[in-house]
Amino acid sequence: MSFKNIYFILIRPQLGENIGATARALKNFNFSNLRIVNPRDGWPNEKAKVTSVGAINILNSSKVYNSLEKAVADLNFIIATTSRNRNVNKISIPIDQLNKKIKNKKKIGIIFGPEASGLSNSELSCADCIIKIPTNKNFSSINLSHSVMLFGYEFYKLFKNKKNKPILKNKNLIAKKSEVAKFISFIISSLDKIGFLQPQHKKKSMINSIKNIFYRNNLSNKEIRILLGVFASLNKRNIKKLN
Repeated sequence: MSFKNIYFILIRPQLGENIGATARALKNFNFSNLRIVNPRDGWPNEKAKVTSVGAINILNSSKVYNSLEKAVADLNFIIATTSRNRNVNKISIPIDQLNKKIKNKKKIGIIFGPEASGLSNSELSCADCIIKIPTNKNFSSINLSHSVMLFGYEFYKLFKNKKNKPILKNKNLIAKKSEVAKFISFIISSLDKIGFLQPQHKKKSMINSIKNIFYRNNLSNKEIRILLGVFASLNKRNIKKLN
């Protein structure tokens, strides 16, 4: 585990200035992996370059994606950030207890929502856990780049403190998010074929619940293969019954 294993992901950021300030915050704490999903004003962004000051190299090396799923596909553990309480079935941990959740994880992504609304429940469903930054209950909204800076600082402390530095014991233990996503897509497709995802108006909520179940369990490559075998076998039996 090191600085290069941490990925900061901005979902639908609205202001180029905040993206630039985020790059500067990352460089302050020795991070360099910035990913951007569907920036509102397009990319590259001149306002981002102006506010990045000495961190233009991070903007130049940043990667832009058209979906959250693609942005986290090669990662193993996802942390979702929020400034308010969320009614989702996810483990919530204090920001100062990061070390307990990230040890033994290979590649970690931290996702931040757009400035006006934060992450949607659908976007939260792909995360392994949620971290709510403690703030004044009467004024909980935090600027996007400030949120990134808080996480950058917390991770920086972990990596600089040898006693608390996470140790990676098994590099192949946790499956990549792309593997989990393929498995979930297979399940959803199979359930849809047999008419399980009904009624229609509840379909989206049911799919989010299914995602929550499997994303939060840190499935290994081996577990994914076993589950695929189980569901594929059940799927074949259901098809035979329908015929």
